[in-house]
Amino acid sequence: MSFRCVLDIQAKLGECPIWSARDKALYWCDIDGPTLNRFDPATGENRATRMPESIGSFALRKPAGFIVALRSGIWLARADRTLDRRILAAPYDPAHHRFNDGRCDAAGRFFVGYMNEKRDAPSAALMCVDASGRMTEVFAGFTISNGLGWSPDGRTMYHSDTPAHIVRAFDYDVATGKIANERVFKQWQGETDRPDGAAVDSAGNYWSAFYRGGKVVQISPRGETLAEYPVPAMCPTMCAFGGPDLRTLYVTSARGGRDAQELARLPQSGGIFAMTVDVPGLPEPYFAG
Repeated sequence: MSFRCVLDIQAKLGECPIWSARDKALYWCDIDGPTLNRFDPATGENRATRMPESIGSFALRKPAGFIVALRSGIWLARADRTLDRRILAAPYDPAHHRFNDGRCDAAGRFFVGYMNEKRDAPSAALMCVDASGRMTEVFAGFTISNGLGWSPDGRTMYHSDTPAHIVRAFDYDVATGKIANERVFKQWQGETDRPDGAAVDSAGNYWSAFYRGGKVVQISPRGETLAEYPVPAMCPTMCAFGGPDLRTLYVTSARGGRDAQELARLPQSGGIFAMTVDVPGLPEPYFAG
């Protein structure tokens, strides 16, 4: 199994790939574009909708549309990806913080973390937006919120802090959205072992994109490294399972800020890559609000 480039788009900071079974399309964002995109793997067509400011992440919404985390706060967007209205202001100073990784749990709550762009203090937090539009803090005290995912039974939540080289696990109560029993799921020491966005497959394996590591790492539910897959880009950012059988693993990547020598060696940096896997992923939940 190996990754191939399916969309050579040279995104500045490609992120948040989400497969929509409803639309048979992969949605994704370029945080620094800033754009919200729809990629059709059948035709190779990508349609970009410009955002007015940095877009950290988003989730699908029933019966149509999206919930979108922009720098200024949480917005709702229409099915054509144009913004509708802001429902929540950002819980931080947008001069030096912004929303980052986010996705929905099985009950349709939108979990979204933010990051300290200065990276000079552990001043970030993970937030939860419920169906009523209320936002509450889940936990705090880290620098960059990343790597959200849940086990197939919904009883374990994963979260990574990229510059700390750590993925944490929590007991999770899907009925209440509460976490407990924080613990280290996986810790690395290498400078390029930086766990960014992630996805969980139907066997409970956690797939993490290593920003500046040029690879995707497959980790068992027990925290054992099962395999590492090189990506033709130094900065893969997040994984998503897609395709009709959820056996295609997509990964977004970043191009912005990389030097000319690296880009000459890895010219498809900023593209979207895909690989066929043996174990299918899990359907992406919709926001319930």
